Amino acid sequence: MTLVLSALGSDGKQEFGADCAGEPRSMRYSELSRRLAGVSQKMLTQTLRSLERDGLISRTATPTVPVTVSYELTDLGLSLHRMVRGIKSWAETHMDDVLAHREAYDGRDA
Repeated sequence: MTLVLSALGSDGKQEFGADCAGEPRSMRYSELSRRLAGVSQKMLTQTLRSLERDGLISRTATPTVPVTVSYELTDLGLSLHRMVRGIKSWAETHMDDVLAHREAYDGRDA
């Protein structure tokens, strides 16, 4: 879920996994699939349906041949994306502290 939110919340100009601070934009299924390499088609489809059901993304089908389907964060999804981005930032800022605490904790048991 968070991978899809992050992908839709970035402008695609940055490498995925980077800060993802770009402007949110709509993406076609195939583009999402490429950005989330390693995620199966079944899992991506299920996740997109779940996010749509929860009101976090919107799905727009354009009657072309073949049908063009795009996904976009809703206002609700955008607010969650901002929270996830904040957690990611916290984790990056404090990762050295967490690793130091793990090492100290594991050293007590040795």
